[in-house]
Amino acid sequence: MQYHHLYSDDQGESHWQEVGIDLTERVFAPPAQGILVSEPETVRNVVFLRLPAGWDEPAHPSPHPQVLICLKGRVCVTASDGDTREIAPGDIWRMEDLTGKGHHTRVTGTDDFEAAIVQFA
Repeated sequence: MQYHHLYSDDQGESHWQEVGIDLTERVFAPPAQGILVSEPETVRNVVFLRLPAGWDEPAHPSPHPQVLICLKGRVCVTASDGDTREIAPGDIWRMEDLTGKGHHTRVTGTDDFEAAIVQFA
C-alpha cells in the first residue's frame, strides 16, 4: 500500500514522491483476529468534494496538511517542478505543499471527480 505525496521544498517548489505505508499486524477491532493496520494519525476534519467534469483551476498550495481519497473520476495534478500524477479511483494523495508555488489540478475525462478529504490536526 502506498500514497502519492506532494510536498514543497525550502525554495517553494512542489514535488511528488511515492511513500509506502507501514502495516503491522494487531487486533484492531476486538474480538476480531489481528489484521494489518497502520499507525493512527490524529485528524481534525473530514470533508467530501465534487469537481465537475472539465474543471481546471489555477495553481495554488494546499490549504491544510490533508489526504485525499479518490472515489470517482480522475484528475491530473502537476507539481510546480512539472512532475505530474493522475489521481484515479482508489488512489490516495497526501497534500503537504503548504507554501510556495503549489500545484495545478484539472479534471480529466467526462465524469465529475469525487473525493473524501481527511484534514490533519
